[in-house]
Amino acid sequence: MTTDDIVRQERSQFIKAKAIENGFDFCGISKAEFLENEAPRLENWLNRNQHGAMGYMANHFEKRLDPRKLVDGAKSVISVLLNYYPEKRLPEGEDDLKLSKYAYGTDYHYILKEKLASLLLAVQGEIGEVSGRIFVDSAPVMDKVWAAKSGLGWIGKHSNLLNRDMGSFFFIGEIICDLDLAYDGAVQDYCGTCTRCIDACPTDAITEPFVVDGSKCISYYTIELKDSIPQEVQGKFGNWIFGCDICQDVCPWNRFSKPHTTSEFALPESLAGFTNNDWQEITEEIFREIFRRSPVKRTKYEGLKRNIDFVISSK
Repeated sequence: MTTDDIVRQERSQFIKAKAIENGFDFCGISKAEFLENEAPRLENWLNRNQHGAMGYMANHFEKRLDPRKLVDGAKSVISVLLNYYPEKRLPEGEDDLKLSKYAYGTDYHYILKEKLASLLLAVQGEIGEVSGRIFVDSAPVMDKVWAAKSGLGWIGKHSNLLNRDMGSFFFIGEIICDLDLAYDGAVQDYCGTCTRCIDACPTDAITEPFVVDGSKCISYYTIELKDSIPQEVQGKFGNWIFGCDICQDVCPWNRFSKPHTTSEFALPESLAGFTNNDWQEITEEIFREIFRRSPVKRTKYEGLKRNIDFVISSK
């Protein structure tokens, strides 16, 4: 091992230790390079219009595949995972309306960006001048692909990242920087012959293993779609009014999920006792108060009311 190799190893170990110290559950590092294998997959997905009304997915094609076009001189992608699996959940009775678990607490963008900024500052304080950018769904970065290349898990048939220790209820963030580091290798796929996620999807959004038609996903209908929800999916939402966790809930690997330790992600008391009647009678004032710093604000008051009415009318 050369002196340069030792320096890369030491720097990488420092970054990973600091990531855990900053509250992240896992950290891995991969080489910043063109994602050759993903290029045809992304192109086919876009050509099939499986991004639906998410026009932004077709933007910046080259940047989405090459982090060096996002950060000058980029050499490494530092990927982190932050658990959001809740200890306390909303009521889960047969008729109870549901939010995706990622939307229980404070919007993850705020939390991850703050933690990543602290990590980058620590790296710069230890190593010196380091040029890097923080990414949390804020630019065309294929976060699940980079996390997989960094050895943090594999991409399952439902297209989510799966980690053998803690399943898939994670937020993903990155620092793309000009540091030359020691890189982790990808892990193997442990999905095997299991098709539970495919079989459980009520809108058939998982068109084949590892391919999700985004325009058929319940999360798409309840968050991204701004128009009326198509009548052909009436009665297929399983009471989800913002996002959907079905493919993750049925995944055998999520039996290893552990409650998160990030207080900002906890279910607030103002929501804990919400009944269907509360949801149906929610006012814009209450919406703004409860979801002021929540991911749910993305759908706006009118969007949430549309989703609630659509699900209730299906009963």
